[in-house]
Amino acid sequence: MNGGAVYSGPAGTVPVWKVDPVHFDPEMLDEAASVLRGGGVLIYPTETLYGLGGKPVQNVVDRVYRIKGRTASKPLPLVAEDMDAVRAAVALWPSSAEKLAKKFWPGPLSLLLHAAPHLPPTLHGRTGRIAVRISPHPVARALSSAAGGLLISTSANPAGQPPSHDPDGISGELISKVDGMVDAGLLPGGPPSTIVDVTVVPPRIVRTGCVPVERVMEVITR
Repeated sequence: MNGGAVYSGPAGTVPVWKVDPVHFDPEMLDEAASVLRGGGVLIYPTETLYGLGGKPVQNVVDRVYRIKGRTASKPLPLVAEDMDAVRAAVALWPSSAEKLAKKFWPGPLSLLLHAAPHLPPTLHGRTGRIAVRISPHPVARALSSAAGGLLISTSANPAGQPPSHDPDGISGELISKVDGMVDAGLLPGGPPSTIVDVTVVPPRIVRTGCVPVERVMEVITR
C-alpha cells in the first residue's frame, strides 16, 4: 500500500501511508510492514495516541531512543499481536496477569512483567521488567504481527513534549527521523494506557490512565 503522500523535511522525504481503520485491510500495510521487517522505525496509530517504534531488537531500540531523545534509563513499552507474543516476551505469567488480561485485553491496560532474557536489556532500562499490552487498534495489531509479534510502542513525541492523537500535530522533526508514518486520521486521544505492576504481590498501579483504577482493583481483589 502506498498512501500517495510523503512528508518533506530538512532531512528529505518520508513516506506517509494513509489508512481507514474502520474499513481496514491488512494488505494495505504491505509497504509499512516491510519497513518494520527490515529493521525500520515507524510512527503509527494506537487506540489512544500515535506511537513510535519498531522491532524490539538492539539496533532498533537504540535508534528509537535517539529519535525520541529519551533517556536510556527510561524503559520502552511494547504492544503485542496476541497472547502467544506476550508470553514470548515475559519470563513469568502470574495469576494476576491472567485475570487482568482476560478482562481488559485487547485494551489500554499495560502489564509490567518480568522480561524474557532474549529481549535487549536497554529496551527495559535494565530493570528486568517490561510493560506490554495487546492493542485493540487493528493497525497496531497488524504492525505488531509484521514485526514478529512484538512492537516497541512509545509515544510519538520528542521527550518532554506532549503526545498527539492528531497526525498533523506530530513534530516534523520527529517525522523526518523515521522511515515512515501510518496515518489513520484523528485518534480518540485521552490519557495513555493504565500500567499495573504484576511482578509484586499485591499488584500495584504504576500509572493511571484509560482504564480506571477502580476497575483494575475490582479484578485484582476477586
